[in-house]
Amino acid sequence: MAINLFGFTIERSKKPDLTNQSIVSPVSEDGAITATSAGYYGTFVDIDASTRSEADLISRYREIAGYPDCDNAIEEIISEAIAGIDNEEPVAINLEKLNLSESLKKTITAEFTQVKKLLDFNDKAHDIFRRWYVDGRIYYQKMIDKKDISSGIQELRYIDPRKIRKVREIKKKKTQEGLDLVETIEEFFVYNEKGLAYSPGVPPTNYNHQTGVKIATDTIAFCPSGVMDLQRQLVIGYLHKAIKPVNQLKMMTDSLVIYRISRAPERRIFYIDVGNLPKLKAEQYMRDIMARYRNKVVYDSATGDVKDDRKFMTMLEDFWLPRREGGRGTEITTLPGGSNLGEIADIEYFQTKVYQSLNIPTSRFQQQSGFNFGRQAEITHEEIKFIKFINRLRKKFNHLFNDLLRTQLILKNIITDADWENMKEDISYSYAQDQYFQEMKESENMRNRIDLLTQMQPYVGRFYSDDYIKKKVLRLSDEEREEIDIDIQENPPPQQEDQ
Repeated sequence: MAINLFGFTIERSKKPDLTNQSIVSPVSEDGAITATSAGYYGTFVDIDASTRSEADLISRYREIAGYPDCDNAIEEIISEAIAGIDNEEPVAINLEKLNLSESLKKTITAEFTQVKKLLDFNDKAHDIFRRWYVDGRIYYQKMIDKKDISSGIQELRYIDPRKIRKVREIKKKKTQEGLDLVETIEEFFVYNEKGLAYSPGVPPTNYNHQTGVKIATDTIAFCPSGVMDLQRQLVIGYLHKAIKPVNQLKMMTDSLVIYRISRAPERRIFYIDVGNLPKLKAEQYMRDIMARYRNKVVYDSATGDVKDDRKFMTMLEDFWLPRREGGRGTEITTLPGGSNLGEIADIEYFQTKVYQSLNIPTSRFQQQSGFNFGRQAEITHEEIKFIKFINRLRKKFNHLFNDLLRTQLILKNIITDADWENMKEDISYSYAQDQYFQEMKESENMRNRIDLLTQMQPYVGRFYSDDYIKKKVLRLSDEEREEIDIDIQENPPPQQEDQ
C-alpha cells in the first residue's frame, strides 16, 4: 500500500496478499480502533463510574501520578530505568548481532545519535520516559523537508495522546458461502486539536474520522505500553492497577486526619441538675445555662468581623446533659481524647498496596532499612523481579527508537524497508547502569568462578579438560578464549623455580 507522506509517495516492498483469505480482523497491541467500512468508531471505558474515554483515562493517570506516594514510586522506577550518570549517554545502540560491514554499522550508529539529538534524549531522557510510563503511550510527529526528503527527519514534535488516536479501517466482502472475508485494511491516525474525548450521553458510534485530521501512519512515531484491557481493545498504562489503591489511600489518609482532629482535644461534660422541672422548662433552663457559660467567638474571613456565634454546636465543643432530681447534683467532668492516635497501620497497609501494584519492592521505602552493599547472593527475590520488570519496560520503550531509526534510514536511502524487516530483530539498545553496582556484580561473579576453579584444579586432566573449564566455569566466549591463548603464547608466564 502506497503511503502519502508530506506530498511524497513511499511504497513498501510487496508481500503476499492474504487479506482476502481471512475472516478474522488483525489484532495488535497498539490499541488501534477497528472501524467499519462506513468509518464509524468509538470507545467507552467505565472505571469506577468516572472514566468515559481514553482521554479521561490518561487524565486519571496523570492525576494519581501527582499523589506524593505514587509519585515517589514512579520516580523510583524511572530512576532505575534511566540512570542519570555524568558523562555517559543514557542509551546506546548495539549492532553486534548484525551481519553488516563496519562502515554501515558506523552509519547506523551515527543516525541513531542524530535521532537522540532530535529527541534531546541526553538531557530529557527522564522526562520522556516518565511521560511514556504515566500516559501509557507517546506520540511524536516526524517533520521533514519537502524539498529534500533525503535529509531525513528535521524535527520531532510531541503530540498530546488525548488529541490523537490510531484507527484501523477494515472493509469486508461477503462470499457466495456467506462468509465475511477481509478485503482491505487501512491504518491511519486521527488528530483533533480540541481532543477526542466523547461527551457524556452521546453514543460513541456518532464519532467518525471526519471529526479530526487523517494522518498517515509513517508520519507519526507511536510507542504504546503494550498492556491491553480484558477485551484487548484499549491500551492501558502501567498505572492502571494503582488507580484503586491510590484512591483508597487518599480516603484513609483524609479519614485519619478527620479522626485525629475530632478525637485529639479533651472536652468537658456538664451534668446540669434540672430537679423535677417539666420537660419544656428543663430544656429552657438548659439553654439558659449554656448561653450564660458558653462562649463561641468566630472570625468571618469575608467581612473581617469577630462575632459570637452560639447557634451551631460542633463535635469539638463541650457536652451539656440534664440530670433529674434524685441523682447527683450539677457536675463537670472531662472526656479524654483518643488514646490510639499514633496508630497508622491501616495507612501503611494501603501504601504497601500502592507499591505492590507498581511492582516496586516495599523494602526500598522502609525508613529504618539502610542501603546494603552486600553480596549478590543476598539480593531479595523482590529486587530480582523488579529488575526484570525494568528490563521489560525498556524493551517496550525501544519501539520508539526503532520507529524513528527506521524512518531516518529509509529517508536517507541507507537501507530499504525490506532490509529493515530483516535486521530489526538483531538491533538492541544498551541502557546506562550504575557503574559501582555493575562492577560489584562482575567482581562477585569472577570471585565465585575463581573459587570454583580452585576447587576443580585437582581434577583437571582427569575428569575435566582445559577447554571445558574455560567454557563452563570461566564462561569465556570463543573469541575470548582465542585471544587469551594467543596472549599466553606471546607472553608466557614466568617459570617458578623449584625450592
